[in-house]
Amino acid sequence: MESKIIPISADHAGYELKQEIIKYLKDINYTVKDYGTNSLDSCDYPDYIHPLAKAINNGEYAKGIIICGSANGVSITANKYENVRSAICWLPQIAALARQHNDANVLALPSRFVKISDALIIVDTFLATAFEGGRHQIRVDKIKRK
Repeated sequence: MESKIIPISADHAGYELKQEIIKYLKDINYTVKDYGTNSLDSCDYPDYIHPLAKAINNGEYAKGIIICGSANGVSITANKYENVRSAICWLPQIAALARQHNDANVLALPSRFVKISDALIIVDTFLATAFEGGRHQIRVDKIKRK
């Protein structure tokens, strides 16, 4: 059974979208672990992404959500962890493929490039889509360093 606890983190550029996603997740009966930031004040995204990525890496949560302006910085940071597969998604179809083919466990959203209504659909898609396994598992297994 999939966990109903979702960790979420963002920098200042992603703060407002993070707040909307938290509200939405709570409305659909998820428990949210908010790793910050907690304001629009300028901050350094790694300070908020590392704790979430470490928790995913250690198996504390099955999936997480991270947000910054482009999603590049947060995704790069999260992907430093061996068991994290962060995918930048700006369309529901990309979120579905990230889950189906790559077993992505962290959704990275570019707050400057998605509307709130679209982001919520992307979140739904990411959380509801299963990994297909099979030939995709073979590929995912090859991602880890040798």
